[in-house]
Amino acid sequence: MSRFSLIISIVPHDRGEKLTKAAVDAGCGGGSVLMGRGLAKSNLGAILGTFETKRDLIYMVVDSEKKKSIIQAICEASRNEKKDFGELFTLDVDSLLKAGSSSESTENDGTPDSKGEENMNANNSVVERSRTRDMITVIVNKGYADDVMFAARKAGATGGTVINARGTAREDDAKFFGVHIVPEKDMLIIVVEHEKKEAVLSAINEVKCLKEPGMGIAFTSGVSDFTLLGKKN
Repeated sequence: MSRFSLIISIVPHDRGEKLTKAAVDAGCGGGSVLMGRGLAKSNLGAILGTFETKRDLIYMVVDSEKKKSIIQAICEASRNEKKDFGELFTLDVDSLLKAGSSSESTENDGTPDSKGEENMNANNSVVERSRTRDMITVIVNKGYADDVMFAARKAGATGGTVINARGTAREDDAKFFGVHIVPEKDMLIIVVEHEKKEAVLSAINEVKCLKEPGMGIAFTSGVSDFTLLGKKN
């Protein structure tokens, strides 16, 4: 188990601050709220242009020992919201570098430890067997996230969330009056059941825009503690 965890919550726009405050009161050091766009959960909804909303994505890196109490605080803060108000999940964080500190925080002193490595491998095997969901992150040139999501839904994914981003300039990028043109990007986040991951990735790989070099990438991360926020009934 990693010493730190990244808690990600996805909720309607302007509700992120409320959950962040609850997390801080429970011992979290703070968080970052990103604004994204929630995509429709069905291709029919996407065609009709319905069920797309602004979303807040809250990123909080916490000590794993505090993770459970912070998650409970977030769930309690959203208890009176509508059912399926949002979702929460966590990712392992191997190390943490805090601004102003002189060293990196890690799980040990950095000295190789074969026993520790064996334990980590064993723990990873258990996690892999018990994993129920994965996060698929797709980064594509702006405007193509909807095409990717359309294909993902056909393979069993439901909704996704898009964050506006931009690429980094390179020496061989196009220039305009001597200035590098940095292309805008869409970063699409989709959380799917573990058994659907490969099918969804295969569907994404067949999207026409991803057949061209440099158009985008996709990668996956195993998630833990997946929880639907809001009323339970």
